[in-house]
Amino acid sequence: MPRYKLTIEYDGGPYVGWQRQDNGPSVQVALEDACAALAEAPCVVHGAGRTDAGVHALGQVAHVDLAKDLPGDTVRDAINHHLRPHPIAVLAAEPAADGFHARFSAVGRAYIYRLIDRRSPLTLERGKAWRTSFALDAEAMHAAAQALAGRHDFSTFRDARCQADDPVKTLDAIAVARLGGEVQVSCAARSFLHRQVRSIVGSLVEVGRGKWSTAAIGRALTAADRAACGPVAPPDGLYLVRVDYPSST
Repeated sequence: MPRYKLTIEYDGGPYVGWQRQDNGPSVQVALEDACAALAEAPCVVHGAGRTDAGVHALGQVAHVDLAKDLPGDTVRDAINHHLRPHPIAVLAAEPAADGFHARFSAVGRAYIYRLIDRRSPLTLERGKAWRTSFALDAEAMHAAAQALAGRHDFSTFRDARCQADDPVKTLDAIAVARLGGEVQVSCAARSFLHRQVRSIVGSLVEVGRGKWSTAAIGRALTAADRAACGPVAPPDGLYLVRVDYPSST
């Protein structure tokens, strides 16, 4: 059966996460149902990453084997038709190279976390960003974040339920920047631990609000102890923005 690579955007708010679960609707199941309606046969959709409940995606990648050989644009449009009214959209569908796997072929992933620091409640951005009622010093957050770049034991920023075999990861890049009334934290790595980005962001917010010194992030990292982590940021502001693959895929 032909395999297709799908690039997907979704609002994670209504879902228990990417992965199918017994406690509510998931993005994966919505896509599998849409693909099955297209192919007129059961389908399994494999994602590049398992985003948590409430986490969004601008560039999630998945693959699916279909019992029909169709042009990519037709696959995209048909899946989108069957996805209605889910807040999920296939941005692109293309035939995949032999052996392509959305998760195991990936060589990098990038996330952004959106923070809006204002006193007033969010209206249009509710559920799409973390509002802090206090001002954030984005420059201090960026300076502190650089202690996390590179290869480290990220046990401090690892959820207790993380199933990864090794807490050592390489954070290729991390940056914090103010964009008008919004502060964005961007992170890129080959792979991440469970809730690693949200744990990092929550700790950086402590720096941004002046409760932690710039050096405190480095000390928290060195502790390699979950108890040294700051508050974990809520899922609302987290977006999977890109999944990278070798050019041959």
